[in-house]
Amino acid sequence: MYHNPRFGFEFPYPSNWVTGPMPDSRDGQTFSDPTSPTVEIRGWAGFNLEEFKSPNTAQPLKQNFTTAQGLTGDLEVEVGTQISMMTLILNQGSLRYYWQGRAPSKQFAEYYRFFYYSASQYRLPVARSGEQGK
Repeated sequence: MYHNPRFGFEFPYPSNWVTGPMPDSRDGQTFSDPTSPTVEIRGWAGFNLEEFKSPNTAQPLKQNFTTAQGLTGDLEVEVGTQISMMTLILNQGSLRYYWQGRAPSKQFAEYYRFFYYSASQYRLPVARSGEQGK
């Protein structure tokens, strides 16, 4: 289980996967499959810039996915010609949290169930009253 020291989110990853370098900002982490290094899962967080846009232009997140923790967010799957990915976005207060699984499109189906499981297990710090779901 990866736990981010700066933002407090966590998600599971296979213990034999290779850890990428942590950015100086300490906002996230990438892990890759040692047998297929172009297959990755990553998680990161940052300030929710949508919050600072005009209410007329801010796009609310779709709420089409619920994690095991009971948090709702937007899960999208993008199948490309070269790379395909599954991306989860969650909001909590002034922060936006991301999880993503990426694989070459020819291999994406092999990792889909694992990606879905890892996204469903993504956990956030317990929200203070009034922060969840902004």
